[in-house]
Amino acid sequence: MAVNEAERRAMTRALELATLGPRGVNPQVGAVILSPEGEIIAEGWHHGAGTPHAEVDALSKLAPGAADGATAVVTLEPCNHTGRTGPCAVALIDAGVSRVVYALDDPGEVSGGGGERLRAAGVSVDSGEQADAAHAIIGDWLTAQRLGRPHVTVKWAQSLDGRAAASDGSSQWITGPQARDDVHRRRAAADAIVVGTGTLLADDPSLTARDGDALYDRQPIPVVIGSRSTPDDAAIRRHPKAPVFFDTHDLRAVLADLHSRGIQSVFVEGGPTLASAFIAAGLADRVLAYIAPVLLGGDRLALTDIGVGTIDAAMRLTIEEWLPLGADLLAVAHPVLTIEEGAA
Repeated sequence: MAVNEAERRAMTRALELATLGPRGVNPQVGAVILSPEGEIIAEGWHHGAGTPHAEVDALSKLAPGAADGATAVVTLEPCNHTGRTGPCAVALIDAGVSRVVYALDDPGEVSGGGGERLRAAGVSVDSGEQADAAHAIIGDWLTAQRLGRPHVTVKWAQSLDGRAAASDGSSQWITGPQARDDVHRRRAAADAIVVGTGTLLADDPSLTARDGDALYDRQPIPVVIGSRSTPDDAAIRRHPKAPVFFDTHDLRAVLADLHSRGIQSVFVEGGPTLASAFIAAGLADRVLAYIAPVLLGGDRLALTDIGVGTIDAAMRLTIEEWLPLGADLLAVAHPVLTIEEGAA
């Protein structure tokens, strides 16, 4: 059965509702219940861990029997397991819903399979409606579910000739204010921001997300990787969130630890060495390259060795977006292999 116009409009609304929920261990999900005539009769979203899921939140606003023959439009496949709450697929079946339209499959080994459970109960199911828009909201969570680690964004700023700094090491500022503002907005959207001890000692970054002179309400957790000690008066120690330090260069172990803390998205901007290490290890799900129309020359490259020895071994990227930012240009890209393997 094809998705109709009322269901498409309902999915657009469900996506709006999803963004009302908090970012955290659980995905942001929205749900809309349509009457058999295609009218919205209830809406809901997930309010956080331990609270009813979006479908149940919407159903709770209806009188008993009011969902009989209704259509549920949800941004993520209804779950099929009992955790802190019961299976949403069963809740929809018990409510008498006759049709479910959802955007994305749940990749969880335990939580997935709600669509099949609904079909087995005689419920009509369609999936994939506005999947790209839904992915934009919960892509980080999907990566965490599929790979058991946070989604990793690697960011750097460079000159047009690929340098991260001048020959004397100075790098402030390669890019202009609009590019720097964009970086801070993206920092605020991440769960953690990661640097190495080399960058920490050389630049003493605060690792905050700022809106002009003010701090964003949402701040990433600062993470430092490396064996060198951090000075007691380092700016990072005044961060609104307590820093996390890792005396190791095992990036997979670091990501596993961060995942265990509920961190789903990591923003890496720790300089060429750390950026190159994440890319070489195959741990970069997205790349942000801020390119300034300046030439610096010298040997201060934006990336160092990433394990590419021949042109045939080059790491291929898919460009998601070219974004002009004042005089600068942002390239947003993802490694082709990462996406094909389902990492993002």
